[in-house]
Amino acid sequence: MTLTQHRTAAPSAVRRRTVPDAAARTRGGQRFLLLGLVLASVYSLFPVWWLTVAATKDRAGLYNTNGLWFSDMHLWDNLHQLFTYDHGIFLRWTANSLLYAGAGSAGGTLLALATGYGLARFEFPGRSVVFACVVGSFLIPLALLTLPLYLLFSEIGLVDTPWAMLIPCLVNPFSVYLAKVYTEATIPYELLEAARIDGAGELRIFFSIVLRMLTTGAATVFLLAFVNTWNAFFLPLTVLRGEENWTLNLGLYNWSGKRLESGIDLTSLVLTGALLSIVPMAIMMIAMRRYWRTGVTLGALK
Repeated sequence: MTLTQHRTAAPSAVRRRTVPDAAARTRGGQRFLLLGLVLASVYSLFPVWWLTVAATKDRAGLYNTNGLWFSDMHLWDNLHQLFTYDHGIFLRWTANSLLYAGAGSAGGTLLALATGYGLARFEFPGRSVVFACVVGSFLIPLALLTLPLYLLFSEIGLVDTPWAMLIPCLVNPFSVYLAKVYTEATIPYELLEAARIDGAGELRIFFSIVLRMLTTGAATVFLLAFVNTWNAFFLPLTVLRGEENWTLNLGLYNWSGKRLESGIDLTSLVLTGALLSIVPMAIMMIAMRRYWRTGVTLGALK
């Protein structure tokens, strides 16, 4: 073989060795990523599996059988007892949670979108200061604000009323931040100027144009607010007294404490109720998925 032929063959051999090595590294990375996803899925679904199994057992089965597998099926008995215990108070708690999470999150989402839109697309003195206050306020844990809220609501007579839960849900600085960021990425100045030239007022622009273009962002803000309100515990524990106004989490917590207070073991009902409390959030996630898909498609078209 001549020197020229040797120089020509050497790069070809290097390329043949490099391509399989790169493919092997890619397959190795994919396997590692797949393993991580499987472990994360198992970690996330394990509590749901345990809760599902526990909800099918009676009181004796909870303590005497394997906690990770089924024994005798008592799910329908548990559901019947859950819906009839204490005159069906569980259904009242569920309705309260839906009211607080649904109405509060809807109103909070509308206010957050309006505030975020104003911060993103209007020039006014002190705008940067207002936005800094918004960012700084959502860094404060809600638990630190619960006691001042309780004192304030006590002064105006709102303790132990639905308004004590609804009013805090209307103000969410993190939702305002998300709305501002999404508005800056979605609503162009030129579109707003064109609407103003055509004679549209600011309210009409917001409700007819801005809200329709912020559908994906509104779905995200609403879902986060809904989950946060649905899972709230410390705030309803502080501002709600009578059990007819309790949330689902607070009611189940009260049932779990009866075992120590009065010796009544309601563990089966608590676990069954906890399983049912997952259903509204799962439905909400499935219902909101189409809005995210629409938003992704709109971004691809742009």
